[in-house]
Amino acid sequence: MTITFTSYDRTFVDAVRVGGPDAHGQQAERTMSDGVGTPCRCCLDNVPNGAQMLILAARPFPALQPYAETGPIFLCADTCAPWTGQGVPPILTTSPDYLLKAYSADDRIVYGTGRIVLPDQIVPYATQLLDRPDIAYVDVRSARNTCFLTRIVQGGD
Repeated sequence: MTITFTSYDRTFVDAVRVGGPDAHGQQAERTMSDGVGTPCRCCLDNVPNGAQMLILAARPFPALQPYAETGPIFLCADTCAPWTGQGVPPILTTSPDYLLKAYSADDRIVYGTGRIVLPDQIVPYATQLLDRPDIAYVDVRSARNTCFLTRIVQGGD
């Protein structure tokens, strides 16, 4: 099975970059990146040291509902290319572990799937989950702060 790590919704990212509201209806905060622990959810790499970055509330779900978690994310303030690379993106190589949770096609957590994994366990565990017919996608979150990092789906090149 092939899996794909996805960037945050491009329409939302583009709108926020030009002053549109975040998930809480506010404009993103603008600050300078120190290049460490600043994972951009578009290019799936750290915002470069000295570059402007945005801090905002995001909800990676299509509609409000009890399982639609909202939390802080970072974005490169300037346009960056959405992740299209092969393998694990750079933002999933800088922490000792990550939280993976699976969701059904109706965007509900599939209970019993949440697990903190080491970086080298991300692909095997996500593949195992996505092989199940009741799972539509897997979200990767920070194991320390529970911030959304990326979504993994079945398929890709």
